[in-house]
Amino acid sequence: MEQLNENKLSTPKWFALTGLALLVLGMLFGVVGALQYVVPGFSKTYLSFEKIRPLHVSSVVFWILFAAMGSTLIYLKEHFGEIYSKTLTKIQLGVFLIAIILILGCYFFGFFGGREYWEFPPILAILIMLGWLLFAINVVKTAKSMVKQPVYVWMWITGAIGFLITFSESYLWIFPYFQRDIVRDMTVQWKSYGSMVGCWNMLVYGASIFLMEKINKDKSYAYSKIAFALFFLGLFNLLFNWSHHIYTLPVASPIKHVGYLVSMTELFILGRIIYKWKGTVTQAQKFNHLIPYRFLLAADLWIFLNLFLAILMSIPAINVNTHGTHITVAHAMGTTIGINTMILMAICFDVFEDRCQNLSVFKRQIAIGYSLLNGSLMFFFIALIAAGIQRSQWQMSEGKTPFSQMMKSLTPYFIIFLIAGGLIFIGFCLVIHPLIASLMKSYLRSTVTGRKKVEIVLYHDHDK
Repeated sequence: MEQLNENKLSTPKWFALTGLALLVLGMLFGVVGALQYVVPGFSKTYLSFEKIRPLHVSSVVFWILFAAMGSTLIYLKEHFGEIYSKTLTKIQLGVFLIAIILILGCYFFGFFGGREYWEFPPILAILIMLGWLLFAINVVKTAKSMVKQPVYVWMWITGAIGFLITFSESYLWIFPYFQRDIVRDMTVQWKSYGSMVGCWNMLVYGASIFLMEKINKDKSYAYSKIAFALFFLGLFNLLFNWSHHIYTLPVASPIKHVGYLVSMTELFILGRIIYKWKGTVTQAQKFNHLIPYRFLLAADLWIFLNLFLAILMSIPAINVNTHGTHITVAHAMGTTIGINTMILMAICFDVFEDRCQNLSVFKRQIAIGYSLLNGSLMFFFIALIAAGIQRSQWQMSEGKTPFSQMMKSLTPYFIIFLIAGGLIFIGFCLVIHPLIASLMKSYLRSTVTGRKKVEIVLYHDHDK
């Protein structure tokens, strides 16, 4: 008989489930955006590119944020036995859902006013700040102290508090002091965004270490020197790694030098952790956690591929040529999909395991989806790099051809990443469908069971 947990979904698990829905939605918007590169003017009347781009970016960013918050709260409860306040978690979920609906609605109807990542009207940032403040309170109050805590607790506290600071910093542009100076404005913008990514990476990487500990049942791992090296190096990256984005700005040279020295060392340490951890997992442990294990291995592969690209991009002479090209997009996609999403998918399969019907029914489907999305992501990644190289040659050449002609010459690469993007979308749907199907089956059964229990109670009361 298949195992099925008939308890209601907890609020933190609703965060992860909402994140999965946003991932599918974001991927769909991405495919439409890629199609508009190949077929200019496609769906321009209803969803022009200036709408599709923020719809895609915001949906994927919120997938990471929702899944990161949900996994942090779930694993906090597993580690400490309970979280500080379930009420705060419910309010937090409500606030974020309202924010998502309003933000995506603004994009659909063409109401903008923000900056990259946050292109919605700035007033809506208040909802994100409020929701995240509740999340940070829950994390800090649950942990109580960082003394003698495993590294993932340090990461969750740092990520939760750090995001509040960096998100606030990303809105300094609304003040005239920053708006009126383009160098100051762009420096603060890149600094805040780079540090913000570092903050949600703290949540994701912390959850990945907890999951690895859960799989191999070795609690000493999270107290190891290499794990804390990741934390402190990640913190250092969070504070200074952003500076490699502003090589082209006339800022102080030491800032650029520090940015070059620390660029992407965090990924190297994380890759080493996962690589070393693989050798500690027994065959039985792999079998019991096969799907999360495979997604962690995929993340490990993409860490090393993205690390190589990131190091090249951090070299000033190369950065000047590639900044703002599709190579930057390849780096972003490699990080967002290849690393963060693979880790978060591993976590989703772990946290929903107690509610799922036997996933062996979907074994072939998940295997096909897993192979399809990783293989297609590789073609997607390479096509973007090739397009970026050609564009960088164009923008650094003396006698430039018109921009429209240069973009037309990139059409073969755009066709490849359209096809690859569509296959990535299908791959994720194949992988996510079993989770959603089993969750809905569980929910429907629990609803029916609950009704039967009520009927039995009413029947006995009537007899009395």
